[in-house]
Amino acid sequence: MGEQVEELCAELIRFDTTNRGHGQSHGERAAAEFVAANLTDAGCAPVLLERAPLRSNVVARVPGTEPGLDALLVHGHLDVVPADPDEWSVPPFAGEIRDGYVWGRGAVDMKDMCAMVLTVLRRWAAEGRRPRRDVVLAFLADEEDRGDYGAHWLVEAHPELFAGCTAAISESGGYTVPLRSASGEPVHLYPVGTAERGTAHLMLTATGRAGHGSRRNDDNAVVKLIGALSRLAGHTWPVRLTPAVRAYLERTGAALGVEVDLSDVDGTLARLGPAAKLAENTVRNSTTPTVLNAGYKVNVIPGVAQAQVDVRVLPGTEEELLSEVDRLIGPSVRREFSTRQPPVQAPVDSPWFTAMAAALAAEDPAAVAVPYCLGGGTDAKAFAQLGIHCFGFAPLYLRAGFDYRAMAHGVDERVPVEGLRFGVNVLDRFLSTV
Repeated sequence: MGEQVEELCAELIRFDTTNRGHGQSHGERAAAEFVAANLTDAGCAPVLLERAPLRSNVVARVPGTEPGLDALLVHGHLDVVPADPDEWSVPPFAGEIRDGYVWGRGAVDMKDMCAMVLTVLRRWAAEGRRPRRDVVLAFLADEEDRGDYGAHWLVEAHPELFAGCTAAISESGGYTVPLRSASGEPVHLYPVGTAERGTAHLMLTATGRAGHGSRRNDDNAVVKLIGALSRLAGHTWPVRLTPAVRAYLERTGAALGVEVDLSDVDGTLARLGPAAKLAENTVRNSTTPTVLNAGYKVNVIPGVAQAQVDVRVLPGTEEELLSEVDRLIGPSVRREFSTRQPPVQAPVDSPWFTAMAAALAAEDPAAVAVPYCLGGGTDAKAFAQLGIHCFGFAPLYLRAGFDYRAMAHGVDERVPVEGLRFGVNVLDRFLSTV
C-alpha cells in the first residue's frame, strides 16, 4: 500500500508552508501539488484553486456507492504557524521520524490529519473500496490567518464544490485524553468537537484633547482607555451552558464517577480534575485585551488611544455579551469589529456523532466519546455558512504523559507514530461505514 502514514506526515512537514498572517506566507502550492499527486494516484480527480499565486487549495470528490446519501466533507489545512529553529531541538521543517514520533511544525496542526486522510485514500485504492456516501476532500490554505485565501474564499467563490454536504469533520477532536475515574480505573476520553465559540475581535478607540504631559488634562484618551480596559478585564462573565458544554460536563462526570452539579459549574470543574481543561474556557464568554497603541512621546498626551480585545462568544450569547461590553467600556470609548465570525454549533446527538463514537470504540474498547465546545476557531466557521454541521474529529491515540494540547503552535511539535496509525484505522472505519 506504499508509504506508511508517518512517512506521508513527515513529507508534508518538509514543505515549509509558514503563514505569518496579513497575506505574508511562504505559500501552500508545493504541499498542495504533493497532495494532488497522491490523490491522483488514489484514483481521484483533484482540482487546485488559488485566489492569489502560491496560496493553493486542493479539492476532490470521492463518489460513494449510495449516491442518494448526503455527502460528507473532510477538510484540513496545509499552512502552519512560524517556528523559530533556535528554540527547537530538531529542525522544525526536517520531518524527522525518531523515538516513536514524527517531529516538526504542523505535526499535530494539522498535517497529521492530512496524512491520515491520504493514507485512507491510498488504502481504498489498493483494495478497490469506496465509501457509502460521497466524500468531499478539501486541503486548504490560510487557516492560520483569516481563511481569506482558503476556506472562506472557497465558500464564497466555489460553493458548488461542496454541494450535497451536510456534515464535515476536521481538526481539534477525536484524540485520547487518558484519565482515571474516581475509583482509579483508566478512562480513555475522546472529545469530539460539536461547537466552537465565535470570534468577535474588537478595536476600542478613545479620543481626547492632546496636550503637554506636564499639564492637567481631564480629557486624556489614554486614561479613558485604561479605565475601560480595566473594567473589561476585571469583569467575571456569567456561566452560560451551551448544549455541547452541558453534555461534556454530564457525560465526562458519568465516565469518571464524579458528581456533576450544573448549578455549581466551578465546583464541578474542580472535581473533574484534568478533564476540566476541555471545558473551563467554554463555560463563559471571554474578553481579553491583547494589543495597546497610544502616544509617540513621553511628554505628549495623545489625542487618540486604541486597544484590541480578543472576544470569544458562546453560541446564542452575542447580543447579551456586546450589550455588557458597551456598559463596561462606557460612552467615551468607541468599539468596532476587526473580525466577526459567529459561533458554530452542530447537534450534540446525531448519526454522525454515533458513527464517530463507534469507530473509536472499535479501535479502542475503552473509548468514551463526549461532545465538547472548542474555545478557539477553525475553518468550520466558513463551512457552517453553507449549512454544514461541522465536527472536530481528527482521531489520534495518545498515551498518558504526552501533552497534546501543548504541541499545536508549540516548540518541538510532534505526533506519535502509533497515534497516526490508530487514526488511519478509525478514519477508515468511520468514512467507510457512516
